[in-house]
Amino acid sequence: MDRFSWQSARSVAEAATFAKRTVAEAMLADPDKLPDADCVVLKAGGIDLLDLMKEGLLRPNRVVNLRALPGLDTIAEADDGMRIGAMVTLEQLAAHPGLRQRCTALADAAGSSGSPQIRHVATLGGNLLQRPRCWYFRSAAHHCARKGGDHCFAFAGENQYHAVFGHDGCAIVHPSTVATALVAFNARIELVNAQGETRVVALAAFLVGPDVDVRRETDLRAGEVMTAVILPPMAAGARSVFLKQAERASSDWSVADVAVVLERGADGRCKSASIVLGAAAPVPWRAQTAEAALTGKTIDPAIAQGAGEAAIAGAQPLRHNAWKLPILSTLVRRAVLRAADVQETAQ
Repeated sequence: MDRFSWQSARSVAEAATFAKRTVAEAMLADPDKLPDADCVVLKAGGIDLLDLMKEGLLRPNRVVNLRALPGLDTIAEADDGMRIGAMVTLEQLAAHPGLRQRCTALADAAGSSGSPQIRHVATLGGNLLQRPRCWYFRSAAHHCARKGGDHCFAFAGENQYHAVFGHDGCAIVHPSTVATALVAFNARIELVNAQGETRVVALAAFLVGPDVDVRRETDLRAGEVMTAVILPPMAAGARSVFLKQAERASSDWSVADVAVVLERGADGRCKSASIVLGAAAPVPWRAQTAEAALTGKTIDPAIAQGAGEAAIAGAQPLRHNAWKLPILSTLVRRAVLRAADVQETAQ
């Protein structure tokens, strides 16, 4: 690892002045010319930043610490929703009683991310802005499309954990389980620039697929700092469920995950449904056909089964990852039944 200087930002505006390039932009530099004398990066928890530096993919000359910034590590409850600071840790999210009661899927997604040690350090903002975990992207020997190359190695390579939807030029899956739940809740992102101007954008629009730009995952702009995630109020009686499947029960990345937010009317019928698939596409994947299969229906095992099947309609699995589809379908069925408080029948 190369030498770098260290300092702590004294304000969000000061931190934004240092962010002259995003991490995605910095990683497009010619690797033969690294370290980059003008590469300054912001550090929240530092989990992904340290990985990128150890892997030789990012070689900054200065690291600016955000830990001392006031007000970014709090969760504020209000009648019109919740405001979660970008420096809130995953452990805080998982343990917060208000979130656990009102936004159960988000608390469960945070609690299932990484190991306890990582959750105590990793932040919400860092988790949403982390770069893909694709082994070709993380390999200094593979100059893939996301790093400025001309193709995605995963299409003809080892792609058993890669995308089954939306892989237009790049087959990564979005690395954040928390993002799966937040998109299901229609969360918004607050960003502040060096002039103190605030930009608020829906998370679903903030996360960028390869059809928009294969070299980045978000709409984060140079000179911006993520300051908060804003959750809209939950409808009375709405329930949410997050389910994850991994090869190991703890400390492992999702091979598939699902977030469901279900609102039912007084007659028990589904008024609205939000179903988002994780580890399935380069962005959290909204299963709109599955949502439509539930709306206006009384949820029972057959309806939930239909929603699970609808959720994987139109999938385009690669050579080695079609096994993900029945897992995603099953997770949707189970999450819908739990959100509707309906007993699952034996399959």
